[in-house]
Amino acid sequence: MLRVQQTLTIFLILLTLNLSAQEEQIGNWLMYFGSNKISDKVSIHSEVQYRHHTIAPVNVEQLLLRTGINCHIADNAILTIGYGYVAGHQYESEQATPESEESRIWQQFILTNKISRVKFEHRYRLEQRWVNGDYKNRFRYRLMLFIPINKPVIEKGTLFIGIYDEVFINDKKTFFDRNRLYGALGYQLSKTTSFQAGVMQQQVNNSNKFHLQFAVAYNPDLRKKK
Repeated sequence: MLRVQQTLTIFLILLTLNLSAQEEQIGNWLMYFGSNKISDKVSIHSEVQYRHHTIAPVNVEQLLLRTGINCHIADNAILTIGYGYVAGHQYESEQATPESEESRIWQQFILTNKISRVKFEHRYRLEQRWVNGDYKNRFRYRLMLFIPINKPVIEKGTLFIGIYDEVFINDKKTFFDRNRLYGALGYQLSKTTSFQAGVMQQQVNNSNKFHLQFAVAYNPDLRKKK
């Protein structure tokens, strides 16, 4: 297990060093995620992402807002249906309003399992998208690993490594939409709050771009205390 952690740490370092040679291709994503239980089986998903063309958050590429209802069908399985809105802006555009707008309905199934201390998260997502009035369907699959560093499980005070690969598939025109490879260092501040800082490489057709990512997850329990 120590060897796995060392390998993943080296991977993150090399990926970060590689950014210095590609500054013109580096973006920046600032993200918030929330999952708030309102009953034993139901929670509310909330999400805000500011995606920027450059490292400094001064050139907005996309504003993404997403919400949904989660059904916790088992301890390791969650079904979700929700709505998302995406406003897209061209690089260094002088236009104040977005050049593209998207509304989407999405359905999701998350299944988790553990092997030793490593948590595996399988995320299957369907999207029905209306992009500037053009209707599209898309399927996404993401495999993510969570690996605690200083404790056997992820709990308060745990440093952890997060790594994932996600593939996007369209139903028409270009079959392969994109692929995202991500690695990050995370910290579980409390039972409800965690942070991640990492790097994502996104491949769209023959182009690649790196994105620095900073995420906070805040998941307070909204159920009434008995």
